[in-house]
Amino acid sequence: MASPLTAELDRWMGLAIFKTYADLRAESARTYVGFLWWIAEPLLSLGVYYIVFELILDRGTENYVAFLFTGLVPWRWLSTTLVHGSGSILFADNLMQQVYLPKVLFPIVAFLTDTFKFLVVFAVLLVFVRISGFPLGWSYLALPLVLLVQGLLVIGVTLIAAGITPFIPDLRVVLENLVRVWLFLSGIFYDVGALSADAQWYFRLNPMTSVIEAYRHILLDGVWPSFAWLSIVTVLALALCALGALLIHRFDYTYPKLANR
Repeated sequence: MASPLTAELDRWMGLAIFKTYADLRAESARTYVGFLWWIAEPLLSLGVYYIVFELILDRGTENYVAFLFTGLVPWRWLSTTLVHGSGSILFADNLMQQVYLPKVLFPIVAFLTDTFKFLVVFAVLLVFVRISGFPLGWSYLALPLVLLVQGLLVIGVTLIAAGITPFIPDLRVVLENLVRVWLFLSGIFYDVGALSADAQWYFRLNPMTSVIEAYRHILLDGVWPSFAWLSIVTVLALALCALGALLIHRFDYTYPKLANR
């Protein structure tokens, strides 16, 4: 027999999954092509960045389309979830006035929604990599680990942003601009391994650099990722998740009052 705590967790997770499904259906129904936009948007970004960095600036590398695509897809998972999730509690003010829900559910729903869309595009990336002739090796066994590590990082930063934004609504605007800066510091458009040792060290302070490199090692090079760097990112991600969850729990009953300011 399930304990009351287990039953309560099951109920909240069931609600989160249902809300995720409803949000995905509503989003796809708002446009003529529906879920195809989930694929079209990253492809459009890929095209723009390819034109700028490869054709205009001539800063690309060999197989630059695959190199760029493999960096952009994981990056969009982080950026879209962070921006979307940062306002999840802030914009749930009406619902919070009507019924009690653990406020952590709102960023979790944002995470699940954007994760589903990411997985759709990631499947396209896998197909593209295979038809482009890149090796399929034992290193693919590490792919679930990289996905898990990035997922923890994504939900960690999203929880913290969602917990702070109701107190500072303008943080969403700041985040949108910070994400643009972060994009260019994550090794998406260039090979961090080609930089000097000192420069590489500074870039690896950014956890997304190691995550994106891990995807490229597996999908493009057919080699194992750096488990040492992934371990460091995992510890950081778990710390962010714990901090974000504690922050939201601490102000669980405060957020509805902020909506009345």
